[in-house]
Amino acid sequence: MYNRQIIIAMAKTLKDLTAQEVLALAIQAEEEDGRVYADLAERIAKDYPDTAKSLQAMHDEEDGHRHRLINLYRERFGEHIPLIRRQDVKGFITRKPLWMNSILTVSMIRREVENMEQEARNLYRAAIAQTSDAAVRQLLGDLAAEESKHYEMAESMDQQQKASGARDKEDVSERRRFVLQIVQPGLAGLMDGSVSTLAPVFAAAFATHQSKDAFLVGMAASIGAGISMGFAEAMSDDGVLSGRGRPWVRGTVCGLMTSLGGVGHTLPFLITNFYYAISIAVAVVAVELAVIAWIRHRYMDTPLLSAAFQVVVGGVLVFIVGILIGSAG
Repeated sequence: MYNRQIIIAMAKTLKDLTAQEVLALAIQAEEEDGRVYADLAERIAKDYPDTAKSLQAMHDEEDGHRHRLINLYRERFGEHIPLIRRQDVKGFITRKPLWMNSILTVSMIRREVENMEQEARNLYRAAIAQTSDAAVRQLLGDLAAEESKHYEMAESMDQQQKASGARDKEDVSERRRFVLQIVQPGLAGLMDGSVSTLAPVFAAAFATHQSKDAFLVGMAASIGAGISMGFAEAMSDDGVLSGRGRPWVRGTVCGLMTSLGGVGHTLPFLITNFYYAISIAVAVVAVELAVIAWIRHRYMDTPLLSAAFQVVVGGVLVFIVGILIGSAG
C-alpha cells in the first residue's frame, strides 16, 4: 500500500508533460491497445471467429497509428523513446486486465473496446493543447478523429454481425459456454447441498431438539459436501473435449454452491428457540427448492412445472427421511 501511494504521488498530470513525453505516452498506449486486441482475438478465435476478425482489424489500425507516431517522434526528438505508461500519468482509469478473466464473454470484450477507444480519443484531444508544434498538433488531431471513426467502426461491425446472423450465433455459443462452465456445476452443487444435507440436519434437530446440535451437524455436512463436490467436479474432466472450461473454475463454483445450499437451511439453527429455528429452516428450504427449479427452467430449458415437481418431490422425500430417522432416535 505504501509503495502504491508513492507511485501515485510521483505520477504526473497530462499538463505536466512535454510534447516529447506526450508522444512517448501515445506510442506506448497504442502499442498496449494493439496487443490487447491481438491477444483477445487469439483467445476467442475458435469460439467467436467474427468478433476475432473485428479485433484483428482494430489491432492493425492501432499498429498503423503507432508507426505514424514513431515516425514523427523520430523526426522531432531522435531514436530514443522514453518509457512512459498510462500508470505514470494521472487521470487514466485503472482497469483489471481483461485477459486475466477466466470466463471471457463477447459482451465483456465489446464493453472493453468501447472504454479503450474512448480513453484513446480523450488522450489525443487533451494532448493537443500540450504543444505548439504544428506537426505534432496535426497528427494528434488526426488520430483523435480516427479513434472516433475506430469507435464507429466497432459499432458498424457489431451491426453487420447482427444483420448477417453471426452475432446471434456468437450469443448462442456464449450462452452455451456459460451454461456448461458455470450454471451446470453450480446447479449440481446447489442441488446436492440443498437436498443431501436435509436429512442429517433435520435428523439431528428432531433427535436432540437442540438448535446447537443441528447447527453443528449442518455446518459439518455442508462444508464437507462442498469440499467433496468441488474436488469431484474438478477431477471429472479437463474440459478440453467437453468444452466445459477450466476444471478448477468448475470445481470452485460447484464446491461453493454446494456449501451454500447446505448452509442456507443450517443458519436458522443459530436461533436458540428450537421451534422458531425449525420453522425458519423449513421456509428457507422452500426458497432453496424454488430457486433450483427456476434455474433449471431458465438455463436448462426444463418446463417450470416439471422442474418444480422434480425438485420438490426429491426435497420432500429427503426431508421426511431426516425427520423419521431423527424421531426414531
